[in-house]
Amino acid sequence: MDSRMPVEAAHRNAAGFWLARARALGLPTRTAAGWTAVRAAPGGADAHRLVVTRPYGDAAALAGELAGLVREWGAGQACVEDPYGGLDLAPFGFEAAIPQPVMMRQPDASAPGNTCRAAPANAPRAAPRTADGTACVRRDAVEVREAVDGAALADAERVVAEGFPLTGRLPWRSGALLPEALLREPGWRAWRADRGGVPAGACVSFDDGSAVGLYWVATLPAHRSRGVARALVRAVLDAHPGRTAVLTSTLLGEPLYRRAGFTERGLSRWWRHPASPPALAPAVAPAATGR
Repeated sequence: MDSRMPVEAAHRNAAGFWLARARALGLPTRTAAGWTAVRAAPGGADAHRLVVTRPYGDAAALAGELAGLVREWGAGQACVEDPYGGLDLAPFGFEAAIPQPVMMRQPDASAPGNTCRAAPANAPRAAPRTADGTACVRRDAVEVREAVDGAALADAERVVAEGFPLTGRLPWRSGALLPEALLREPGWRAWRADRGGVPAGACVSFDDGSAVGLYWVATLPAHRSRGVARALVRAVLDAHPGRTAVLTSTLLGEPLYRRAGFTERGLSRWWRHPASPPALAPAVAPAATGR
């Protein structure tokens, strides 16, 4: 069980997740006592990602520090995750989204769910296996497999880009979001759910040794309301027994996570830079922003 504050556990996990992806892509990073930052590749679809990882005393000083780093890194978009809600980045040209729930689930002894993943070396030979040699458990016509090679990872990446959707990643380009080098990052795993024999959903998880974080839980439109996302979440939980699970939810995803045993433990405010010009700004801030 993670003994840190829930919002701190979630955002320390997020910082580790983004650092792992940065290593896989060769992106520059910056880490300070209370925040972690990843610089986006020039001209790419990513934004600079800055994650506040512990409570702060002087909110104005921290806002100036983070805004200064964004200025230093220059052109491109930026996203700041503030789990404590005390920063005001509007004077620096940022725009705030609606606060998002930070959710936590304590480990339990629930029965294994719908997981199809690579079998361990000592797995019984009699265990059910698919044609590609992976152990497989099926339920409700949905199968969840861990992506253990480049081809499976590419399938998961495409589903995340199209199902979330990540509009900046469309049209999808293999390896731009989830490079194959991530398969060698400790604690990092990708998952794909099949329904009727075709990819239907996907997500990513990151285990930092204390908590496992869930990211980009996505279902393709044709397969929604068929238990795909539920099976993905269950697979991740079953694959990390004894681990606290954490996530920052979109408003649309919150009911799913509540049914899976997650509870809201705080709110995270995300800031984006640059802010929308007044004539183009939406009347209501986006209801959901995904990692």
